[in-house]
Amino acid sequence: MSLAALLQNYGYAAVFVGTFLEGETILIMAGFAAHRSYLDLTWVMGVAAVGSFLGDQLYFYLGRRYGWRILNRFPRLKPRAAKVQALLQRYHLPLILSIRFWYGLRTVGPFAIGMSPVSWTRFFVLNLISAAAWAMLIGGAGYLFGSLLELMLADLHRYEEALLALIAILGIVVWIRYRWRQQRASRRNHP
Repeated sequence: MSLAALLQNYGYAAVFVGTFLEGETILIMAGFAAHRSYLDLTWVMGVAAVGSFLGDQLYFYLGRRYGWRILNRFPRLKPRAAKVQALLQRYHLPLILSIRFWYGLRTVGPFAIGMSPVSWTRFFVLNLISAAAWAMLIGGAGYLFGSLLELMLADLHRYEEALLALIAILGIVVWIRYRWRQQRASRRNHP
């Protein structure tokens, strides 16, 4: 089932589950769906913030409670967890606020932070702020993408002939270049 079908059939529940687990792609799609009036943008952002917040709280708890056991069972996570630990030593507050924006560290980040001395209440507050900001930024980006796409497609008819001419010219240039290379290779092989 595609993400679009998931959103169409399950709406906000799909946004919640998708953002609980990971989330950027489904949130962008949900923002786009909100632009098309299939979903409400405020609800999309709210549900995404809650889903993302609860997911990261769970990962934090798993890191706090089972950290080394999980890392020993899944050793491929160790380098990323070590990277988060090192960054946490140096950039404590900014890292906790921004970890959900870091590709490759989104899930392991809260887990590794849970293994650190960061208190549950401190992570709770910073995670809440971060989840709300993330949901507004990414959901808003999906909504904006929908607006831009609609504007581009609405104006397409004005440039349709020029676009078709450009495609035809490019096709001819590619064909001529291909033929020229074939002839050149043929001359080299048969002097």
